[in-house]
Amino acid sequence: MFKKVAVPFELYEIDILNARDEELIEISEKMGLGLNFHEMKLIREYFKGKGRNPYDIELQSLAQAWSEHCCYKSSKFFLKKFLIDDYSRYPYVISAIKEDAGVVEFDDEYAYVVKIESHNHPSAIEPYGGAATGIGGIIRDVLCMGAKPIALIDPLFFADLTTSYEALPKGTRHPNYLLTGVVAGIRDYGNRVGIPTVSGCVFFDESYLTNCIVNVGCVGIVKKEKVVPSRAKNVGDLFVLVGGKTGRDGIHGVTFASAELSEKSEEERSAVQLGNPIMKEPLIHACLEVVDKGLITGMKDLGGGGLSCVVGEMAFSAEFGAEIHLDKVPLKEEGMAPWEIWISESQERMMLTVKPEKVDEVLYIFQKWDIPATVIGKTTEDKVLRIYYKGYKVYELDIEFIVGAVEYCRNYVEKPKRALEQEIPKPRDYKEVFMKMISHPNVASKEWVIRQYDHEVKASTILRPLQGKINYETHGDAAVIKPTLSQRGIAITTAVNPWLTKADPYWGTASAFDEMVRNLVAVNSRPHSFVDCLNFGNPEKPERMWEFVESVRALGWMAKEFGIPCVSGNVSFYNETKFSAIPPTPTLLGVGIVEDVAFVNDSFFKGGAVILVGETKEEFGGSLYSKILGFENYDVPKTSPERLKTYSEALLEAFKKFNVNACHDVSEGGVAIAVAEMCFGIDVGFRATKRLDFVDLFSESNTRWIVEIKDSRAEDFVDFLRGKGLKAEIIGFSEGEKIDFKSFACDVAEAEKAWRTGMSRFLV
Repeated sequence: MFKKVAVPFELYEIDILNARDEELIEISEKMGLGLNFHEMKLIREYFKGKGRNPYDIELQSLAQAWSEHCCYKSSKFFLKKFLIDDYSRYPYVISAIKEDAGVVEFDDEYAYVVKIESHNHPSAIEPYGGAATGIGGIIRDVLCMGAKPIALIDPLFFADLTTSYEALPKGTRHPNYLLTGVVAGIRDYGNRVGIPTVSGCVFFDESYLTNCIVNVGCVGIVKKEKVVPSRAKNVGDLFVLVGGKTGRDGIHGVTFASAELSEKSEEERSAVQLGNPIMKEPLIHACLEVVDKGLITGMKDLGGGGLSCVVGEMAFSAEFGAEIHLDKVPLKEEGMAPWEIWISESQERMMLTVKPEKVDEVLYIFQKWDIPATVIGKTTEDKVLRIYYKGYKVYELDIEFIVGAVEYCRNYVEKPKRALEQEIPKPRDYKEVFMKMISHPNVASKEWVIRQYDHEVKASTILRPLQGKINYETHGDAAVIKPTLSQRGIAITTAVNPWLTKADPYWGTASAFDEMVRNLVAVNSRPHSFVDCLNFGNPEKPERMWEFVESVRALGWMAKEFGIPCVSGNVSFYNETKFSAIPPTPTLLGVGIVEDVAFVNDSFFKGGAVILVGETKEEFGGSLYSKILGFENYDVPKTSPERLKTYSEALLEAFKKFNVNACHDVSEGGVAIAVAEMCFGIDVGFRATKRLDFVDLFSESNTRWIVEIKDSRAEDFVDFLRGKGLKAEIIGFSEGEKIDFKSFACDVAEAEKAWRTGMSRFLV
């Protein structure tokens, strides 16, 4: 089946024309293609039409292009059906979905660029390198649109830190090791390249034991007339490869990410790329300089699939073909076969398309920044991709066959739920329950993580992830960046609660959208757009596919009815092993517009009346309260996009009319946790005006905020919201040294100590 070709380098002809059906699968497995029988048959039929067998480089190229990671073959149908919108509804959206990142109007002169992505499998095998190259890749996604990266985001998900080593399945890393390695990788890459990490989350659940989730996001800023497309523009444009040299690291990265992890996954370390932030920093400057001078026609990063995907996609999007000379590619090591060069995912590489008359100036700029830059080919008119190596033609495929790929409408079936008792147990000891909640790692201070990141580099961070007096800071709901000389700002937040989505994928995802909006509104920003990173198990299993479909359906409903667009995204499937699958984890990254950064809201009490905005119901499905008391419930908090929009607009209007001291959204742990977190910012207590029961304190109903306002205006604030038919009431006052809910009380210092050490006590 494998015949060496008589050329002075390693090249094999693969006999698929005469291969029996079972041999097609054998070829896929031996070559590490990750292609199924149906896909191998499509390839066989294609080459029958060509009257020849493929070379190894052609099969490897198709495997990359047709991988789940690159072509979204299991998700495209449902994304188009439920989530992708009519973007003409949003005239401020410059580019959505079709490019490497979403591009959205910021003001008359500038646009912001936003993207979020997964780097799950590599991080499970090599946490430091996997997370670091995830950051490197997401920076390139924003950079390739011509934008200057200005902020990084890192939602992270691990198993419980209390997991015993005896409980680890073979080949699985301890969550403590994974967390410390991932945070170190993000820290070292982000800090060294000089981009602030301003938002994220850390969530723990036993379902992530054999497959941690590492999502990374980036926001950039660009003048609108400088936005660069991720495609070629003219026939005859030259492909210029810039950045790092190409090696064997990252080979089969996308096929590795498009299959379940197993005990043998440790052997796939070569699929994990090697990042180099020291090269990335001047690479960013050089790319931005050629963009600013108008010297390029297109730019795209070399991420999943390496050269094999970037060339095909840039040519396909422009309806061109391409001619590539692989021996022009700078290499890290000798003896690499053509297929290895073509599919390597070595880091810190970008592809530019340049008019021939501009290429010398482009090459000079990269030489000035000490960044390798090489012309490796050109665009052609005939929609065929041809590759030459040392004078031999080793590849000739129709672009549409490569990139057109395959698409599935997979079967799905609802996951059965156990019949449960509907009565919610009341706490025997309110304070004991509260102390367990405030010290739970999902609620407790993430200062151990946040302080490792430089979240103020570039001096544009207006509202930081930690807010309050030095040594007393509490968590904020969103960060705010001031990206230009104007007073306008960008608010950035993340949202998802996998306990809610595990209990009910539909309402859990709707709740994530609700929380994202709440976070943005809390800091006095108008929700503007969002991107998603949809992390799920094996889509070939109907119950996993059902979780995905429900999640996307809910997300599309919330986004379209609320009225903000999903401008980019990522789908990560196969996040499971034979031991377990992750809970549905649809991570959302929301962006809001702050009209004037002088009027942002922070999240800590300063002394005044405390108002609860929104309606509290007995909704405990997937709640922290249910975890602490050890009961299961599927009654996940419901929401309504219309109600969420009404409350959001009313609050933003109220913020203009009233001098608000602080605002914080109500999420995990309910009102009790939200109030306590607001007490920690400058060490001030809270006194309730009436006894708050367990539903008042611990329900996680959506569309609720805690607002602090000066006593003299509190009644006016409440009346303003009630005048619009909304729920609002004064529940107490921020003062003293105790947190007193009438049903129980504790010292602020006692609660704060439990909160500050709840996660860090498990870490070295």
